[in-house]
Amino acid sequence: MSICSMPVVSRRDFFAKCGMGMGGLMLSGLQSESALAAADQLATRTPHFAGKAKHVIHLFMNGGPSHLDTFDPKPILNKYAGKPLPYENLKSERPTGGVLASPFKFNRYGESGIEVSELFPHVAERIDDISVVRSMYADVPNHEPSLMLMNCGDGRLIRPSVGSWVTYGLGSGNQNLPAFVALCPGGYPIQESQNWQAGFLPGVYQATHIDTQHESIDRLIENIENKRTSRSDQRQQLDLLLELNAQHAASRQDDPQLEAQINSFELAYRMQMEATDAFDVTREPQHIRDFYGSGVQGRQMLIARRLVERGVRFVQVWHGHGQPWDNHDDIASLHRKLANECDRAIGALLADLKQRGLLDETLVLWGGEFGRTPVVELPKEGLNEGKMNGRDHNHHGFTVWMAGGGVRGGYIHGATDEFGFKAEEKPMHVHDLHATMLHCLGFDHEKLTYRYAGRDFRLTDVHGQVVRELLV
Repeated sequence: MSICSMPVVSRRDFFAKCGMGMGGLMLSGLQSESALAAADQLATRTPHFAGKAKHVIHLFMNGGPSHLDTFDPKPILNKYAGKPLPYENLKSERPTGGVLASPFKFNRYGESGIEVSELFPHVAERIDDISVVRSMYADVPNHEPSLMLMNCGDGRLIRPSVGSWVTYGLGSGNQNLPAFVALCPGGYPIQESQNWQAGFLPGVYQATHIDTQHESIDRLIENIENKRTSRSDQRQQLDLLLELNAQHAASRQDDPQLEAQINSFELAYRMQMEATDAFDVTREPQHIRDFYGSGVQGRQMLIARRLVERGVRFVQVWHGHGQPWDNHDDIASLHRKLANECDRAIGALLADLKQRGLLDETLVLWGGEFGRTPVVELPKEGLNEGKMNGRDHNHHGFTVWMAGGGVRGGYIHGATDEFGFKAEEKPMHVHDLHATMLHCLGFDHEKLTYRYAGRDFRLTDVHGQVVRELLV
């Protein structure tokens, strides 16, 4: 056939056909596990340098726990109780009154002698494994942007979550389980799935949400078992579905929602083989279950340990949904109730990880989106009416703590002022926290980037310093 007699193919048709061919190649790769691992975006990857941590467990205390009543004692509040705070420009989100002394006692624990509130006696037993950061600060005193800042590195714009960045950088340690799991009982928190979103990263890096209020596996993970179709038939059905989806995707280049959907089908099939075991805490010895305690928090902390020992990179464990740590009133009773729900389980998690040799490679982070004021919040219509026994939001100074994964134990970093209002000594922004976490995992936070919309993005944007004093 001469060149002149060849059929004319438009540029669009040419690339469309090429795309279809690539889709077929990708599909053929899915037929074998080794080829899947090579092509999969979750294949294990090497970080920039040898980090101490391989996994992260983020214990998120939703609503903003009071640092003044948990891990940052301020005895001077007793002296000034009921009196105005001697600041000229104290600003908070709502009207406040005089100083509110903590209703809780603090005691020293461990060889380090770090003071911890009576609310957390089990966590206090592990204090020599913990770095307490008492000089955190954020940007604003509002839940929504502060949740986004802590979880995604930006309070306003759509950005990938910390867990998504970690799984993008490290890949998965287990192809049969999600690399990033959000354990959140009772549904979604404020900002819903944005807290664990993939943002502009490929959809495969978004977390899989598990509603841990349920106990039975078939309710914990819906449709985990297909009782009507054999595994081989399911595989054939999925292969056909993947082929159709590959053809569909070829004409819609780089559609993240479609990509996420295709990945979810494959992951769901693989999870049937291993998720039942990973999420079934009844397979643990009774003494281990008793150690963690009964209830939702005991169960999901135990699930978190079972997930990281199976290779899951990032597990976010939520506490405070329904009844958050956002105690604008009745802080004495509500903070005690909330701490009682999780203290034993957190202490057990730290002890269990250490006993199994997992703490050295698992970075555990505890904290909320901000702290609370040293002064009482004044009641007003529709909010804590008739009560003067709670604290308002405070982003100027609050506490988080970290353990394991290359972090110093028995160490206090920084301090708020004498009243606990503002980070004063060695102030540490959320961007610094994220930079330090990535360093523990083996990443230079300035080099872990993703090209999007014409520029390279990173978790810490153009900010962040690694706080080396926190590291072993």
